[in-house]
Amino acid sequence: MITLHKGHVAIVLHAHLPFVRHPEHKDFLEERWLFEAISETYLPLIQCFESLLNEGVDFRITMSLTPPLLTMLTDTLLQNRYIDHLLKLIDLTEKEIHRTKSQPEFNHLAKMYNNKFKSDLIMFRDKCKCDIVQAFKKLQDTGKLEIIACAATHGYLPILSNSPEAVNAQITIGVDTYEKFFKVKPKGMWLPECGYTPMVENSLKRNGIEYFITESHGLLFANPKPVYGTFAPIVTTNGIVAFARDIESSKQVWSSHDGYPGDKCYRDFYRDIGYDLDYEYIKDHISPDGHRIQTGIKYYSITGKTNDKSPYNPDAAKEKAVFHAENFIENREKQILCLSKIMDRPPIVVCPYDAELLGHWWYEGPHWLYSMFKKIHTNQSAFNLTTLKEYMNNNPIMQVSVPCASSWGYNGYNEVWLNSSNDWIYKHLHKGAERMTELANENKIAEGIKKEALNQAARELLLAQSSDWAFIMKTGTMVQYAVKRTTDHIGRFLRLYHDIKENNIDEEWLMDMKNKDNIFPEIDYRIYKTM
Repeated sequence: MITLHKGHVAIVLHAHLPFVRHPEHKDFLEERWLFEAISETYLPLIQCFESLLNEGVDFRITMSLTPPLLTMLTDTLLQNRYIDHLLKLIDLTEKEIHRTKSQPEFNHLAKMYNNKFKSDLIMFRDKCKCDIVQAFKKLQDTGKLEIIACAATHGYLPILSNSPEAVNAQITIGVDTYEKFFKVKPKGMWLPECGYTPMVENSLKRNGIEYFITESHGLLFANPKPVYGTFAPIVTTNGIVAFARDIESSKQVWSSHDGYPGDKCYRDFYRDIGYDLDYEYIKDHISPDGHRIQTGIKYYSITGKTNDKSPYNPDAAKEKAVFHAENFIENREKQILCLSKIMDRPPIVVCPYDAELLGHWWYEGPHWLYSMFKKIHTNQSAFNLTTLKEYMNNNPIMQVSVPCASSWGYNGYNEVWLNSSNDWIYKHLHKGAERMTELANENKIAEGIKKEALNQAARELLLAQSSDWAFIMKTGTMVQYAVKRTTDHIGRFLRLYHDIKENNIDEEWLMDMKNKDNIFPEIDYRIYKTM
């Protein structure tokens, strides 16, 4: 018989979206990123966790919620726009139920989506009172979910690290934002893009951060080499614990070829009625400028590398998700039983994923997670689920080592965020950080409109630093928007810089910018003072 709990598995979800809020437009396409994530990822995850609690399932999970995401989820304008978005989808699905009445293979799917969007509306508007952050907070209060912090605007810290002030502002404001929403100080931090360089540790320590997660080779190439590879955390010379992503479990979920989400039974993300149906029929439900977009209503399964797709079968997809949950457990069990024979401490397998993979990209992902947690609780015995802080508390003795600079981007270092498609942005971001530090040093005390301008300058610089813009430029999706956001924020910062230096601040324009870019309302520009 297997001895109970030879080791531990830590599931870590990173929930993040860039700050997208455009009150100056009635309908803005990129705001749908948030609306889709709420319906397809965040609400399903809350439902998953609440169902497990109601069924008495003992589970553990770690999850980051970034400051831009927290801000958007609690913004009244975006909350109301999400409700409008759902009402339009409900209207579209009712049209679809009528259109597909002679197509039973699609009609039941139209009814499924109609029920889902109505359920989303009830849960968001009536049950959660439009504030799903509080729903996550209540789950954290149960001890099953540990929420960790992230940098202010998800700035890619290794490339910003030529300015200690810029890195410190990203980390400190990220911690302050977390504390504002959750009323406690965070113990852990998700470094944006798992981007680690040793110089970030001073700011992490200053802000009371006890641990972070790094890419696999961040530990495998650490100095000295960790005895247990990625299967036990190390502690840096600054006293901060570093966990590393497990290679095997990552491949099982992430890989587009070998990973679970690519199974032919699952819903095809790319086939959407926004592209498939007649333009005159669908035009009121796509972009106002006439461009076809995804509606979220998808009738086909992945099937295979063919244009001839099979209709989506939700029941078969759920069965496959259960099978993949069992497979994931079996593989972790074998992994941990093998490791436990050669380690003098319980191994930990750390499994970090983008939260939006579950539900948005992999529609059945939340059901996979639910099934896995339930089966771990009832059936298997080789390992238990843990949060990272819980593991640290139970296993305080760790090897001292210095992680290797790394990221979880393609090829493991900086090239996703620094290449020929986006390298032009950094001379502006670096000069902006230098000038923001200059303003903070020169204005140790500021009042009134000058203080407002200094704070807004800090906001604009932080928004320009978001790693999302460089990532989008590299991947080639929505490039025009990413370029515009970068140049807009840099341009606003430069105008504010010169207006402050010349004591010639346009108050009306400033208030307009403050209304548009209203993130971090309690920001204090002096965070950029020379350290």
